[in-house]
Amino acid sequence: MEKGMVAAVKATDIIGRGKNRKNTSLSGKKIKKAQKPKNTRPSPSSRFLINMKPVCPFVKAARPDDNTSKKSGENSIKHQVEPDNKLKKEVNDSAGTLPKCPFGYDSQTFKIGPLSCMICQALLFESSKCMPCSHAFCKACISRFNDCPLCGADIVKIEPDAKLQGVVDRFIEGHARIKRSLSSGKQEEATENKPVIYEDVSLERGSFLVQQAMRAFRAQNLESAKSRLGICAEDIRGQLEKEGNTSDLCSQLGAVLGMLGDCCRAMGDASSAITYFEESVEFLSKLPKDDLEIAHTLSVSLNKIGDLKYYDGDLQAARSYYYQSLNVRRDVIKHTSNVQSQVLDVAVSLAKVADADRNLGDEKLATDGFQEAIDLLESLSLNSEASGLEKRRQSVLDFLRSQLADKQEHAEPTV
Repeated sequence: MEKGMVAAVKATDIIGRGKNRKNTSLSGKKIKKAQKPKNTRPSPSSRFLINMKPVCPFVKAARPDDNTSKKSGENSIKHQVEPDNKLKKEVNDSAGTLPKCPFGYDSQTFKIGPLSCMICQALLFESSKCMPCSHAFCKACISRFNDCPLCGADIVKIEPDAKLQGVVDRFIEGHARIKRSLSSGKQEEATENKPVIYEDVSLERGSFLVQQAMRAFRAQNLESAKSRLGICAEDIRGQLEKEGNTSDLCSQLGAVLGMLGDCCRAMGDASSAITYFEESVEFLSKLPKDDLEIAHTLSVSLNKIGDLKYYDGDLQAARSYYYQSLNVRRDVIKHTSNVQSQVLDVAVSLAKVADADRNLGDEKLATDGFQEAIDLLESLSLNSEASGLEKRRQSVLDFLRSQLADKQEHAEPTV
């Protein structure tokens, strides 16, 4: 979803304008690092759980080709001057590469829109300006700094920028939502095929909101991510009421709800996370399981509910969700050929179910589960090109064997 983002804007065009214009570029002043988020408790057998990567549930829209709008006559001119252009390029290349900004904001790498936060690179959320330079960032982002990341000035205080945030909110309401409100109080359906053009990138409306949420989540601005995903989910629900439970809409809503669950879990709100994951499972369960991406997302959501139940001490409920995930993955390898990675997923699910059985006191059932997973992985033959899968297979095997070895050590009589 990050394709097509090119050409950075000048620092004064990114966000906010400082009172002193000569300080609007990155200075040599040392910038203090942001505080690292606290570590969270690992899940049972989490080193082998495949985390659901945020995959956009919407159709990706490719960036428009600038050449399509040119006249045919210009194409002939292009062919005539092409040799000269190649020669100039070779001369320029031989002269050396252009200097690049160490922060990645040079003109050759990335472009940040005028309504985006320079820190999380997403649309501003709870826009705040640091004084006295007046550069604007998300409240959660700038709160981690003592110096302005843009100009290096000491931050004396942080003030909310309601005016700028109002501009951002109006942009989302008018350009990024599938359904928007008019001043008359009526609802107007936005043209579904009309994309959002921002930062020189053209995306569908739902895709744009998911992109902004993913950027904010990556930068640990969780409230921003949750807000954008909530808007996206609300719009999809509106489409479901109008068009019914279509496969595409259920898939989109299931994926977005799963992302909302990830946000709540990262924020420590286990109850809300379970609610969102259960809703995700509800919508994804309505879809055919022959789609590998849908089956994978469904199984991961079930595992995440199981993990949260496990943390809460409800082992029986945790085992139930782990077992449902195992059945989804077994169905995939039963009806699909060439599913090496899915076989690894089944082994992971077997390990999670066995781990729950052991904690419930059923050692025989746990041992059988671990052994079944070992047999499955030992019989799996991988291509020489699948080096990543082979490393993961060996890692899971080592864990499974260690579980059986621990059991045997405990079973040996002491002398």
